[in-house]
Amino acid sequence: MSGPKSRKTRIVCISDTHNQTPKLPKGDVLIHAGDLTNQGSYSELKKTVEWLEKTDFEAKIVVAELLGNHDITLDRDFYKGHGSSWRWPSPQDPEQNRGLLTESKSITYLENEAACIFLNSPEGPRTCFKVYGSPCTPKVDDWAFQYEACRASVLWDAIPSDAHVVVTHTPPKGHCDRATKDDRSGCEALIHALRRVRPMLCVFGHIHEARGVGRVQWNRHVPGGACQDGGGVEEWRDPGEGNNKQSLVDLTPKGGRPLRNSGVQIRSPVRDFLTRTVVGGQVMRPEVLQPGSLISTSSLEAALDGEAGWRTVQGGAIEYRQAGAPGDGSHISGGEGGGEGGEGEGEADVEGTERRETCMINAALLGPRTGGPKSFNKPVVVDISLPVWDSGWTAE
Repeated sequence: MSGPKSRKTRIVCISDTHNQTPKLPKGDVLIHAGDLTNQGSYSELKKTVEWLEKTDFEAKIVVAELLGNHDITLDRDFYKGHGSSWRWPSPQDPEQNRGLLTESKSITYLENEAACIFLNSPEGPRTCFKVYGSPCTPKVDDWAFQYEACRASVLWDAIPSDAHVVVTHTPPKGHCDRATKDDRSGCEALIHALRRVRPMLCVFGHIHEARGVGRVQWNRHVPGGACQDGGGVEEWRDPGEGNNKQSLVDLTPKGGRPLRNSGVQIRSPVRDFLTRTVVGGQVMRPEVLQPGSLISTSSLEAALDGEAGWRTVQGGAIEYRQAGAPGDGSHISGGEGGGEGGEGEGEADVEGTERRETCMINAALLGPRTGGPKSFNKPVVVDISLPVWDSGWTAE
């Protein structure tokens, strides 16, 4: 008998914490969209990474060096050329600083690449999703992970067409991106790429005063991909503003208006590997991947670590990404490229599934920089229905 095809998964979204280590709401997945620190010194990063590692989530995604433009030492080329312009508490080693994230046993750290995440805890939703992340922002002054306008399309064409979640530090143009103190705004090339991919979620930050949520309704029939389709863009009213409630975005049927985006099933050979684990000469059901009498946690780790691209994450999740070094945005490791973007792109890459909406989330934790006392926003908590990766699968 088949199980459910999707199940509610709670994703806690934050960005722009700038050395703050707040207590976070409970959830299945944590996403941090950049600017963990003020400069990116080793001491700053160590404190923040230790905080992240202590949080209780199955998966913790710090996407693609989404440590943002303020995490200077993590951009090796930028630090080499501009590091002397900054005042550091001690000499900085970019590779050592990056190692705090790349060597973490509980953080999925992405740099212009994608990963498939399988939530595997027996008590969890056992759902899966593909996430792509990038730290890059349009060039303004001298900060880390910035790109010139002429490279924007090449950068964002790398987003795989089957991504469920896209995490960027920069907002897309026109969505939770209005700055009040300067002329910064979101990236136009990114909104073209999102129009092509149409992920379920896009999580970002960077512009603190634009923190918020919008549901974009795509219209595939409008030349140029204009995102007007009946309601157009539905802005969010924060239920946690001025009270003790959570800043919740409910995209499940229980919320009354589920997201019109069913996502895409994770492709073979990713799922196949999880359903073809051999124990005692028999091909077993996916449940053998749970710690228990049939296979121990250490055996699972050994089996996955022996396969290129796989690893178990402290917290319960299983992570998969195709072999390949992190890139500069001109390629993708962990998924197929997206194809052509641009102004005339109005059709989604993936057909045969309902992908009519994307929820845009600016999750900046630190409030606007006004020169007065610091203000803080709540994390954005998202309930969303994601594919169940082992639903109804049996032994062969």
